[in-house]
Amino acid sequence: MEVDVQKQSLLDTKSLLLISLISGGLAGTFVDTILYPIDTLKTRLQSQHGFLKSGGFSNLYKGLTPVILGSAPTAALFFVTYDSVKTFVYPKVSSNYTPFVDMGAASFAEAISCFIRVPVEVLKQRKQALLNDQKGYTIRLLYRGYWSTVLRDMPFSLIQFPIYEFLKKSWSDYIERAILPIEGALCGAIAGSIAAAVTTPLDVAKTRIMLSKESSVSRLSVVNMLKTIYKCNGFKGLFSGIAPRVTWISIGGFIFFGVNEKSKVLLPKIIA
Repeated sequence: MEVDVQKQSLLDTKSLLLISLISGGLAGTFVDTILYPIDTLKTRLQSQHGFLKSGGFSNLYKGLTPVILGSAPTAALFFVTYDSVKTFVYPKVSSNYTPFVDMGAASFAEAISCFIRVPVEVLKQRKQALLNDQKGYTIRLLYRGYWSTVLRDMPFSLIQFPIYEFLKKSWSDYIERAILPIEGALCGAIAGSIAAAVTTPLDVAKTRIMLSKESSVSRLSVVNMLKTIYKCNGFKGLFSGIAPRVTWISIGGFIFFGVNEKSKVLLPKIIA
């Protein structure tokens, strides 16, 4: 009997990971493709080369190919890691500490998913800004901005996911039933918009690092970049592109978490 329970638990865990893999991949690809023009405008507004020189309002789908190829594995890797950590840790801690588990799981998942996300971001943003890389893409260039991306995404997730989980739980408790996918999507949009606004300076620094022609690693640190941006453009420069960033992540969060939640409802019926 105990062996049967263990087998069922293992099957449930495998099903959860498979559902996370598929739902995360679907959600990531859908959002990144549909909202790509807004992301392009954000990148060009944040570029040190200037909005118009970086392409202005033209060729808004420039650089879409690496995104199509990289969105699904990046999002899938994030959600598999995120859900795996929560599944492993939740039973071992008090419910009072679940927000900290959510924060830790999200941060760890971001660091892992960045191994795929960063090369995709570098290719995407340099194409969005119309930079001509005649010497090609080396490993060093493709992973330029890895730590700046991690330092942007970790705080983002530390803010977004606890708010997202809190809103879902509070909403569910209030209406005394499990929330619907559309309600989960709204929770994701609210959480994402807050996190996006707060972490915009880190996003600007990350974009500048990825678009920089500078080869010195020390000069491309997040702290140095933030100082340079503030010195040249003031406080306003640190929040360049905040409107399209918040818009993109709010709408994207609604679609992303909506697709993710809906997939988690439908996929168990298909897999079973």
